[in-house]
Amino acid sequence: MWFLALAPASTPATTPFFPLKDVKPGMRGIGKTVFSGDRIEDFQVEILGVLENIGPKQSLILARLSGGPIASTNVMQGMSGSPVYLEGRLVGAVAMAFPYAKEPIAGIRPISDMLSNAEKPAARARTQMTDTDVLAAFPKRGEAVFGAGRMIDIATPISFGGFTRAAIERFAPQLRALGLEPTQGVSSGGRIPETMGAHSSLKPGSMISVGLVTGDLSIGADGTVTYIDGNRIYAFGHRFLSVGSTDLPFARSEVLTLLPSVSSSFKISAARELMGSISLDHSTAIAGELGRRAAMVPVAIRVAGPTGKKSTYQMQMVDDRFLSPFLLQMSVFSAIDATERTVGAGSFVVKGQIQFRDGTTPVKLDNMFAGDVSSAMQVAQSASIPLAYVLQGGFDKVRVKQVDLDIETFDQKRQLQIDHVFPSRRETRPGEPVELNVGLAGENGALITRKVRYQTPIGLTPGPLYFTISDANTANITDYRQTLGSAPRSANQMISNVNNLKVNTKAYVRAWRPDPAYQVNGEDIPSPPPSLGMILARSQAGYGGLTQTFNSKLAELEISGIGAVVTGSKTIQVDIKE
Repeated sequence: MWFLALAPASTPATTPFFPLKDVKPGMRGIGKTVFSGDRIEDFQVEILGVLENIGPKQSLILARLSGGPIASTNVMQGMSGSPVYLEGRLVGAVAMAFPYAKEPIAGIRPISDMLSNAEKPAARARTQMTDTDVLAAFPKRGEAVFGAGRMIDIATPISFGGFTRAAIERFAPQLRALGLEPTQGVSSGGRIPETMGAHSSLKPGSMISVGLVTGDLSIGADGTVTYIDGNRIYAFGHRFLSVGSTDLPFARSEVLTLLPSVSSSFKISAARELMGSISLDHSTAIAGELGRRAAMVPVAIRVAGPTGKKSTYQMQMVDDRFLSPFLLQMSVFSAIDATERTVGAGSFVVKGQIQFRDGTTPVKLDNMFAGDVSSAMQVAQSASIPLAYVLQGGFDKVRVKQVDLDIETFDQKRQLQIDHVFPSRRETRPGEPVELNVGLAGENGALITRKVRYQTPIGLTPGPLYFTISDANTANITDYRQTLGSAPRSANQMISNVNNLKVNTKAYVRAWRPDPAYQVNGEDIPSPPPSLGMILARSQAGYGGLTQTFNSKLAELEISGIGAVVTGSKTIQVDIKE
C-alpha cells in the first residue's frame, strides 16, 4: 500500500499548459470568467486560427466566444485575462477584440507570452519642468490591423469614486488613449478594503480590481485572473499601463451586473477584499504576489473657499514614478472642481510640500494662479509636474513619503501686469544708488507702485547698465533654462532646482550688462577675468553643467508684498559715467 501511494509521484507530471504549436482551427474549449457576484462560470471557445508573429516574437489565437450572456454583450471590458482551456489545459487568456464587432471574436494571448517577463519597458523621456503633459511618456493603446478592421487590447474599465464628473471628462481622452475606459457612478470606485483576504478565495477566472488611489478619492481598474502559481498570479493578458516594475494593490472583486453596449459592454464590479500587490506590468500581462501589501503614499488636499468653507481630502495613491504625478494631478483638479467653480474669474493660492522617504529635502510648493479659465488645471500641474520631474530624474532612492497641499481660492482675478518702470536718474556714477519706481496695473483700473533701490558697485566701469523687471516665469527661463533642461547630477541638486524656482507673486529686478558670463550648475559667474573666461570657454563643450550666457548679471532684487500674480517684463537703461 505504501509503495503504491508513492508510485504516482515518481511519474513525470503532465504540463498544465496546452502548447501553442498544437492549437488548430476548429478546436473547442472553455473559458472561465465572472458574470455575476463572485461565481466563476464557463463560456465556450471555438478556435479560428493562430496569428503568427503578431507582435515582436508574439502570436495570437483567434477565437469565437459563446455561451452565457456573451450573445448579448459580445466581448466585454473586464473579461481581459479570462483563462481559456483546451483539453483541460490552459492555453491563454482573452485579451483583444474588434471594436463594434457584431460577433464575439476575441484574440487569446498564449500563456507562454504572459509568463515571459524578459521584456523590459522601452526607455522613456523624463518630464521637464516646462512640460504640461505628465502622461507623454506612456505608450498608447496597442492594436493589430487586419484589413479594414483593427483588433485592440480590450479596454480596461477604470472606475472612480469621489471624483467630479468634470474631472473625469477632462482627463477621459488621455485615459482612453492609454486603453482605459473611465466609468463613474456605476461601481464602488476602486476603494480597496484594508483587510487581507484568504488566498483560496482567488482562482483563475476571478475578477480583480487594481487600485491606484484609495480613500476619499479612489480609482480602480478591473480585469480577470488568468493563472495562479503558488503565491504568484498573472492577469489581464495585456498591459495595464506598461510601467514595468511597479507596486499596485489589488483586491478580489464581485460583479454587480453587466451593462450591454453597442460600442463596448462592460462589467460593473465592486472590490471586496485586499489580496496582494501587482509587481510587474508589461505588454502581455500584469503579474503580482498574493499576501503582499503595496507601499502607498498618503496625500492630503485641503481646499478653502472665499466664503470660509473648507474641504479636506485624505487618500493614498500608489508610489510609482510615472503614475503618481498623473494621479495627483487628477485628484487636485477634482478637489478644486468639487469645492469651487472652475470657469470664470478667480485666483488660487497653492502652498505645500512633497516629502521623501530617505530624508531628502522636501519639494516646496508656493504659487498663485489667476485667470478666467483653466486655473484649476494650472494648480493641478503646479503639483504634478515638479513631482514628475523629481521622480523621473533617474535616482531610484527618491521615493515619495507624503504629499500635503493647501489651496485657497478667491472670486477675484488677482493678477497685475508690469506696466511701467522709471529710474530716479538716467545717469549715475559707480557707488551711487539708483531707485526704480515700478508700476503694476490690473483689471478695473487697479494700479499699485513699488520702489526698489540698487546700489551700483564701486569700480563699475563706464557704460550702459540695464535693469530688467520681470515676472517669475521670465526670470526662471533666463536663470534656469539650461539647468532645468539638463540631467541633474544628484537628487539634492534636482530638488534644489525646483525649490529655487521663483514665486510668481513677486517681481524680480535683474541688473545686468552686455558682457559674456557663465553659469556652472545654476551658479552665475558674471564678467569673469579674461584668463578665467578663456578657461571656461574651452571647458564649455566638455562639461555638461557649464553654459555661456550673453549678458552678465550683477545683482537680482525682489519686489514682494504684491499679493497677486505678476506678469510681464520691462527693461530700462541707466548710463554709468566716470
